[in-house]
Amino acid sequence: MTRTLKDEIIKQVNCLDASCQQQVLEFARRLTRASAVPGRDLLRFAGSVTPADLAEINRAILEGCETVEQNAW
Repeated sequence: MTRTLKDEIIKQVNCLDASCQQQVLEFARRLTRASAVPGRDLLRFAGSVTPADLAEINRAILEGCETVEQNAW
């Protein structure tokens, strides 16, 4: 991260009240934890979704991908 980017983050955080600063801190900590999980630690989840559930997920994706939501925004 460049010094300019760090400075901008600090500048923006300093404009927030203590409650919002706490939220930013918690968010940053979650980001750090999320990126620290090695792939080998996720192998325990392999095969945990049943074939029936996978078929249902696939069906929902195929049906929903051609849908346009008029009021999405």
